Amino acid sequence: MLRSRYGTEMAGSLPEIVAGTVQLPDATALDGELVVWDTAGRLAFEQLQNRLQRRGARAARAAAEWPAHFVAFDLLRLSGTDTTGWPYRRRRVALESVFAARRLSAPWVLCPSTTEADTVREWLTWASVGMEGVVFKRLDDAYQPSVRGWQKYKVRETTEAIVGAVTGTLASPRTLLLGRFDDCGRLQYVGRTTTLAQTASSTVAGLLAPARRGHPWTGWSFSAGWGSRETLDVTLVEPELVVEVGVDVARDASGRWRHPARLHRARPDLSPTNVPHLASPPR
Repeated sequence: MLRSRYGTEMAGSLPEIVAGTVQLPDATALDGELVVWDTAGRLAFEQLQNRLQRRGARAARAAAEWPAHFVAFDLLRLSGTDTTGWPYRRRRVALESVFAARRLSAPWVLCPSTTEADTVREWLTWASVGMEGVVFKRLDDAYQPSVRGWQKYKVRETTEAIVGAVTGTLASPRTLLLGRFDDCGRLQYVGRTTTLAQTASSTVAGLLAPARRGHPWTGWSFSAGWGSRETLDVTLVEPELVVEVGVDVARDASGRWRHPARLHRARPDLSPTNVPHLASPPR
């Protein structure tokens, strides 16, 4: 069986993972992360999303083109023995022993682990391959089903973007839809902010202008979230206001931010020409 944290069955979409279970001991359960790598060695989240929507022959063809890997970071059952009550330190040793004794190979990958701060600092420089940060937990913790025991530390940066549309109203914007110019001078959508605090909403509202005819996003639709089919009800605004936002390093193949940006402040002192151009993720 191959299931998501919400119980969704995924075996039909990922036949190479199912086939790889012959390498594992019987009655063994792993916890981990599914990943797909692109040809440049960068995490391709959008390709994983596409993989999960395919079944049958389409899934088999996709497995050959965009093979998935299972990055294991925990061991929940070993040869019929329930290991969830063991402290993580013991589960980790057992997990490493399974990889070594069974000589596990693709699609199985052992997630690296360390207690050395210098190693963690090095890992936090791996943004170029799509790593968002690190996750961590206490070594003496038991495994708690349906509880998010891991904590995450994300690499974040402060940058600028142009407001091209809002949800809510011009008088009381709820979130901001952000854009950057590409190398051809076209304003491209790069992401959306988290919900604005009331004070920030009032400040930004006073700096927005209704969109004039010929707005570059006229007729566009915007997803409510990465991987979501729900579309947003937006109001276009004249793309003149620059804002400073905090973002993490997770981006898709188009250079869009996968997670919402956090508004730091409006920057009416800056011109849209001062905003960095849209760039594809580093290769």
